[in-house]
Amino acid sequence: MKKIESTFESALWGSRFLALIPVIASLLGSLILFVVGTMDIINVAWLTMNYYAGDGTKDIHDFIVTDIILAIDIYLVAVVLLIFGTGIYRLFISPIDESEQSDVSHPFNIQSFDELKDKIVRVVILAVIIEFFRAVVDIRFSTPLEAIYLALSVLALAGSLYLMNLSNKHTH
Repeated sequence: MKKIESTFESALWGSRFLALIPVIASLLGSLILFVVGTMDIINVAWLTMNYYAGDGTKDIHDFIVTDIILAIDIYLVAVVLLIFGTGIYRLFISPIDESEQSDVSHPFNIQSFDELKDKIVRVVILAVIIEFFRAVVDIRFSTPLEAIYLALSVLALAGSLYLMNLSNKHTH
């Protein structure tokens, strides 16, 4: 019976390598998004150079801010995937030696699922804020009430950030 238990426990311990599937997929997704965000920025730079050289057919003022904000949003999602992939690797497979030797507060030094969740939630909230900012850039007000709604939504966003930071101070 002890042999069966030992074999089963060995198989259970080896099953942690199944976590390599989401780790590899997350890192690949992160790489793809970093490339996409970078290509978007390069495209904006190219269109801007053409515009000021007199060759551009599109007015860059119509899209430059929203396109750059969208690229930042893409980068933030890439960072979420990077933190998720390295966090899952560290929690299931093995601590990352170089990360262990660096600063303890490095995003890759994740000690628990709660810490992984907290780091991911913070980046996702930042991505939502960036997306909100991108939407606000395109807003054209037709009534004063719409401006009040915008002010209230900004106030709610600021309040939620304040509460999030306040709760973070109490947990650390």
